[in-house]
Amino acid sequence: MAPQWIRLSALLFLFIVCSALPVHTVEKHILFREEFLSIDHWKPLYFPKIKLHTTYAAKSDGGEQYLRAESKASASALVYKDEFSVYEYPKAGWRWRVGTLLLKGNPQKKSGDDYPIRVYFMFRYDPEKATFFEKIRYGLAKKLYGEYPPHSTLNYVWSYAETAATMYDSPYTDKAKIIVLRNGKSSLGRWLVEEKNILEDYRRVFGKDPPQTAGIALMADSDNTGGETAASVDFIEVYRDVP
Repeated sequence: MAPQWIRLSALLFLFIVCSALPVHTVEKHILFREEFLSIDHWKPLYFPKIKLHTTYAAKSDGGEQYLRAESKASASALVYKDEFSVYEYPKAGWRWRVGTLLLKGNPQKKSGDDYPIRVYFMFRYDPEKATFFEKIRYGLAKKLYGEYPPHSTLNYVWSYAETAATMYDSPYTDKAKIIVLRNGKSSLGRWLVEEKNILEDYRRVFGKDPPQTAGIALMADSDNTGGETAASVDFIEVYRDVP
């Protein structure tokens, strides 16, 4: 057996060599980052037949800015003013917190399709690439709402239900996929950071490539359950990795 001092010298040599090796870090190229000094960059989205709307406001607490979303048997969303290419900027990150969670039901049914907060990515419908039947369906929707609805959406949600399901179709359409990142009340009141690869998630849940152009929306809703929620978003950003 080698003397103790030889073994210690060998370990020290390995430590020095490893310390000298270059460390490859991944940096971000951020397309945009919203820190909610105001909500001037967002526009409201209202839904037909839903009279009560969620309230959104930029708040400050101890020098920290964030978006506050409160719903009381209500539903509406905020849509960011700019779109982006999901192929050029495939990643997004945000920090969110849920404070009040008074909802009951099954979120996989229409009667329970509510969430204290959801971050969703809307992929633009392109009539030039649509099938004949899609053109008819989306054309009728445009006449009703004044604009084309999204081609498809990814909904990242904080669910009120303690469920084992991590992904499922919206009870309204299979064009909207629900991805559960948090659920239940165990983390109420805590700020939590999320980092997601939108492009990879779309391919995983839809089984194909997404349309190129996407937009961001935030929503808190409790209209189906008649409940009450309060949630906050500290920041949201879209970026790509730069090796």
